[in-house]
Amino acid sequence: MGKPVLSKTEINKIISLRKTGHSLPEIKNLTRKGYGTIFRYTKNVPILSEYRKIWESKRGGSKAKSKKAWHDAQIRAVKIIKDFNFKERMIVLSCLYWGEGNKKELSIINSDPDLIRVVISCLNDLGIKTEELKVSLRLFEDINKQKAVEFWQKTLRLPKGSITKFDISNSKKKGKLKYGMCRVRVRKSGVHFKLVMSMIDLIRVKIK
Repeated sequence: MGKPVLSKTEINKIISLRKTGHSLPEIKNLTRKGYGTIFRYTKNVPILSEYRKIWESKRGGSKAKSKKAWHDAQIRAVKIIKDFNFKERMIVLSCLYWGEGNKKELSIINSDPDLIRVVISCLNDLGIKTEELKVSLRLFEDINKQKAVEFWQKTLRLPKGSITKFDISNSKKKGKLKYGMCRVRVRKSGVHFKLVMSMIDLIRVKIK
């Protein structure tokens, strides 16, 4: 489908509304046009000086609404996740592993330190001790290996010397994955792997 064709009168109305400090939602309501169309005709339109304060106050209002929405969401989240017992932690482990884990052995790799930390904590709940974990890093060649090791050891609360294996990529990180990716594998994980995969299968069946 092609872009909607607007008459010159409709285009001028959109531009005029923008010049007089109207927000995009206001213009949408007044013209009944989509955001893409409105943005196309307003992106380079300056707000007239006499209307600029009004426009800025509306922007501030949007920020205030967003801040309140975040506050309300956080309060609701606390009510929803009031307790965090063993069953709920196992559901978290299963869902994270479902999305990110290796489907042949109990192993997971990710660049998000909090995700890896949560997975390790949940594995501990299963009775898997830290010394049963084999932790390695996948790094770009321009990442400082020592700093990466110190970061992951501190974040994951691992003892010094627990990270000794590295997979170094010849490419540059170019601003992404500052500390590389961390891979956690459970040694002799057959029983635990089958349990996690069985929990995933059960979640898949129960949530249709």
